[in-house]
Amino acid sequence: MIDQLKDIWIDGELDPIETANWFPKLARKDYQIGLNNTSSGVDDPDQQFFENYGCGSERNYTDYCNPELEKLFVEQSMLADREKRRRLVWEIDKKLQEDGARPIVYHTRSATCMQAQVKGLTIMVNSQYNGWRMEDVWLER
Repeated sequence: MIDQLKDIWIDGELDPIETANWFPKLARKDYQIGLNNTSSGVDDPDQQFFENYGCGSERNYTDYCNPELEKLFVEQSMLADREKRRRLVWEIDKKLQEDGARPIVYHTRSATCMQAQVKGLTIMVNSQYNGWRMEDVWLER
């Protein structure tokens, strides 16, 4: 990030901090720019919105609070229609980005690879971490 800031004539100073010290520093708001690799076990708007942008959430490190937008967090959570939910989530995300609530620097992408002879594996559609049920998996040789 420091290299990218130099491109727009901003000099930065890197202060590498151990994880055990970083989170207390983050909670105290003792930083100017703090890169936080927020991740979750479930890739779902509920988890992201309420945890990272909810008024009063301990992990809302920027203290962003918009009660009207938080009502939309609840609304999208209850929508059964996948496309309607997707459109509302995009609207919420757009507003969060416009407000500079917690600028997103990058998104992690991951994939699952396996051999063709692995059969019966069902992978979760909303998580890279959980839902691996191996009792129905077998090798076809």
